[in-house]
Amino acid sequence: MENRSRLLWAGFMAILAAGVGFAIRGGIFDNWKLEFGFTDTQLGDIGGAGFTSFCFGIILGGIIADKIGYGKLVLAAFLLHVLSAVLTFTASSKETAYLTLYWGMFLFGFANGTLEAVVNPVVATLYPENRTHYLNILHASWPGGMILGAVAGWILDDAMEIDWRIQLALYLLPTVAYGLMFLGQKQPKSEASEKGLSLQEMFKDVGLLGAAVACFLLALFFGEKVFGAFLSGDTPTLLGYAVAGAFLVVVGLMTKFSLGSFLLFILFVAHMLVGAVELGTDQWIQNITGNLLTSGQGKALFIWTNIIMFSLRFCAHFIEKKIGLSPVGILLTCAVLAVAGLVMASNITSFGFALVALGIYAVGKTFYWPTQLAVIGDRFPRTGAVAISMTAGIGMLSAGLIGSQGLGYAKDRFASEELKKADAALYEQVKAKEPSNFRFFGQVTAIDGAKLEEVKKKDSAARSPQDSLILEAELKGNRKTLVADAFIPGMMAVIYLGILLYFKTIGGYKAVRIEGDPPPAPPPQAAVSDRS
Repeated sequence: MENRSRLLWAGFMAILAAGVGFAIRGGIFDNWKLEFGFTDTQLGDIGGAGFTSFCFGIILGGIIADKIGYGKLVLAAFLLHVLSAVLTFTASSKETAYLTLYWGMFLFGFANGTLEAVVNPVVATLYPENRTHYLNILHASWPGGMILGAVAGWILDDAMEIDWRIQLALYLLPTVAYGLMFLGQKQPKSEASEKGLSLQEMFKDVGLLGAAVACFLLALFFGEKVFGAFLSGDTPTLLGYAVAGAFLVVVGLMTKFSLGSFLLFILFVAHMLVGAVELGTDQWIQNITGNLLTSGQGKALFIWTNIIMFSLRFCAHFIEKKIGLSPVGILLTCAVLAVAGLVMASNITSFGFALVALGIYAVGKTFYWPTQLAVIGDRFPRTGAVAISMTAGIGMLSAGLIGSQGLGYAKDRFASEELKKADAALYEQVKAKEPSNFRFFGQVTAIDGAKLEEVKKKDSAARSPQDSLILEAELKGNRKTLVADAFIPGMMAVIYLGILLYFKTIGGYKAVRIEGDPPPAPPPQAAVSDRS
């Protein structure tokens, strides 16, 4: 397809806009807190709306993309991005700001999800000969956008103190750019769509097993965020699983209750862990490293890890073709490196060592997301845009419901346990009023956040021995949280090793083509001369 390079870079610019907006919005939370008097819980809800709405945008978009065409979804995403900005800019009073900003973030996340429902399958279709390489290039735009957004926030917010509305408007620049780049371009059809496969046939490989992974996360979402908002006790949980169960039945009826591919089910589970460790950790790593070192160093380390990710995502072809690692081999190596990086990060005492530890962690998490999408595109072409979009949706939901929440719970639990061990009477004085819990891990009563912040704001000379105990408990809690976080890529390593061994038993990893489809033409640089 003649315009495939333009479509690749249009998709790059679309995800860049999402990264810029995500980073800037995260950086202006303190402005919203000051202007509108929000609690951290309210800010967390506003930020979480971007994760959950992304999931709905990408799954819904993935289901209908092959039927209505990719171009209509790009237009819808563009309009939603603009509407999100307009809605957010109207926040003016404390009485209405929460709802305005919440729904602004919701529309922003939905637009991001809708775009990924387009650009992931488009790039996978345009570059069947090297999906891993080009999907990694596409997703280099996410850390690229995070870098631009973080630097912009550092300069415009911290240094120049410019109004947050002007800062947020910056993401509209790449939004306009991707709109112009997509304008008038012919969009490709997926292999499944070209072959005339119906939606029911595209869901066949997903089946009940694959749908069960997505439905589990949807049960958590509806139980906690929808029904849990106005009901108490076990009722919200039961209703959440009832709604998710209804979705599962619909998939069963569509596929005549096909179980689906067990390999795809395992890949969905692996991506649920990817979302938890990559995006979930990203939500907290700046805070944790800022506590272990200084706030400024935490921001610098966040930018450092994203620079590494941005750079390395252009090197997937070299790793796969020159070093000889298959996509699954890349994923296994990354999981091992992420474990090592997180364990090392739990022991950081200096900025120099932190650069090394988080550098190793950044290398580890670089290839997870796009390479998982490439594997699913290679092995399950009959699913069209459905499986790729469901994969990304599962990752995003997991980030919001498991990764981010779980790490916050771990921080609370480990820090409170350390303080209780050091001085039980002091812990009773500074503990929060209400306990918190996470899934089946039980309740924990954390150190009160306001009291902790009061201690942090004191000059070191003005701190009492009790203040020092509180800070030491938090420090140890942060270190233990990073060690606990390392168990997630550890589980991923076991999964990827199993998949790697499976492929060895069937003759090695290779892309699958829909029956009757001719093999893809070699890329221009790989063409063989006819001359002898």
